[in-house]
Amino acid sequence: MAKDHGPSIKDDEQYEALRDDGMSKEKAARIANTDRSDAGKRGGESPAYEDWTVDDLQNRAAEIGIDARSGMDKGELIDALRNH
Repeated sequence: MAKDHGPSIKDDEQYEALRDDGMSKEKAARIANTDRSDAGKRGGESPAYEDWTVDDLQNRAAEIGIDARSGMDKGELIDALRNH
């Protein structure tokens, strides 16, 4: 039985599984609060990060609060964005 994480987490079992897999609290909560039937229907409209410029990657990293982004190369920015 999954621990109750309060009203801010809709799917406690999924949240715990994602945290056990190493995801941040923020990312695990975002995924656990998405209806599973709708989750697969979203996305696919933005080009792959590999096609973005370094400036675009740094701007996106700034939007979501990734620290030390100015010292990262393109590969590090992509990794940070995918694993945030």
